[in-house]
Amino acid sequence: MSLTRTLTKTRVAIHNDVDVVVAIQKGRMLAQAHGFSTNEQYITVTAISEVAHNIINYARCGEITLDIVEQGKRCAILIVATDAGPGIPDVQQALKDGYSTGAGLGLGLSGARRLMDEFEIVSEVGKGTTVTMWKWRNDNNNRAKNSRS
Repeated sequence: MSLTRTLTKTRVAIHNDVDVVVAIQKGRMLAQAHGFSTNEQYITVTAISEVAHNIINYARCGEITLDIVEQGKRCAILIVATDAGPGIPDVQQALKDGYSTGAGLGLGLSGARRLMDEFEIVSEVGKGTTVTMWKWRNDNNNRAKNSRS
């Protein structure tokens, strides 16, 4: 079954911490508007924060794209973080907990990967990095919550 993009695509240029906050707010509003639970919203914005901060810390600037995708009756928020920074020489190493080439704890990419339902990273040294993440809405939790109301 193929994915269908809705008309909700939002782009946020990432240059500084204010842009990170904007991306987080837009991600939360998008998830909320499409029926994601409060917990799913929190997970989504945490992952957005991690990849957006990586853009600032390693590439200086980039972009976060937010979208809603559907697969049949399933719905996901799609987050794509892109930059034209130095790239990641060893993606598998960068995805290990505790690995960092900067001053951080080394939990950004690995944490985002754990939080999201699907996660892909493509990086080329000297060209940049693209991180693509999906968080699928758990409709079973949403139905149970609505039936108690």
